[in-house]
Amino acid sequence: MKLKRFFSFFCLVSFGIACGQTSIEAKNLLELASKQMESYDNIEFDFSYVLNNRMEQINQESSGQVTVANEKYKLNFLDAIQLFDGEDLYTIVPENKEITVTPSSEDEDFGINPQELLQFYKEGYDYQWDIHQTVRGKKIQFVKLVPTQDDGDIQSLLIGIDTQQNHIFKLIEIGENGTITTLTINNLRVNRSLPDNFFVFNESDYPNYYINN
Repeated sequence: MKLKRFFSFFCLVSFGIACGQTSIEAKNLLELASKQMESYDNIEFDFSYVLNNRMEQINQESSGQVTVANEKYKLNFLDAIQLFDGEDLYTIVPENKEITVTPSSEDEDFGINPQELLQFYKEGYDYQWDIHQTVRGKKIQFVKLVPTQDDGDIQSLLIGIDTQQNHIFKLIEIGENGTITTLTINNLRVNRSLPDNFFVFNESDYPNYYINN
């Protein structure tokens, strides 16, 4: 699922980075964004997700919302909810009235756990200074990530950073097969007053659901 990889790049900048052959400007900007994002107790944002391949005449658009606090998260995307309470991942599909429970200890590649994704993508990219744009009144500076090893399907990545807020604004993946996948972050909210049970799964909230353990 490409969305999972996008969140790995988000967490890469939000929770720390490691640089190889990197321009000083790109490294400093990523470090500023890293320090700013990791200073928050929690982050919530809406996002748009677009997958486009002109050669194959494919254009898919969708949207979602995610709330992240340390290793816990709640993701609403593609008519499903993923809730990770720090121990178990609950995938809730209202259309089927079905819930799948996956303990984190059973699968190393089961969700978008920021801590796990950080370890996987912490290395393997060079960072380069790229284009600057003004989007919706925001000053966006892009940093280009180029795999240092043959990834197989990724040509490059672009991380757009709002230089006024030091927040991530856009993530773009350019594939070797011509596919361009874009995630745009909208309405970023930080340090929200979340209920104590926000990341707690309560079975009584889902009557008549089949729970697959």
